[in-house]
Amino acid sequence: MSQALVNRHCVPCHRDTVPYDATKTSELLAPLHGWRYIDNAIECEFHFPDYYRTMAFVNAVAWLAHQEDHHPQLTVFYQRCIVRYHTHSIGGVSDNDLICAAKINMLIESKP
Repeated sequence: MSQALVNRHCVPCHRDTVPYDATKTSELLAPLHGWRYIDNAIECEFHFPDYYRTMAFVNAVAWLAHQEDHHPQLTVFYQRCIVRYHTHSIGGVSDNDLICAAKINMLIESKP
């Protein structure tokens, strides 16, 4: 499932798109390690050994967000970053959020 998401790209949601509910979102998040459904959004906390690696991750996420034209809320600390996705146009979780979560996990899993 997550590999299928990695191969997809975000597309604009129409205003009549129905967001996933908590049950469906949790089911779709199952293969995405670390992500959880909280308050109509998905989020994951990533930990790093130092500030430099945290910022390298933040920059990689920013590049990914630009490529997909789907932008998360980032909360950055010295050795960790919380990434939160919520599709504002539909007021909840969409395929775009899951696609970006899978791509971020791929970034982490492919680190040397």
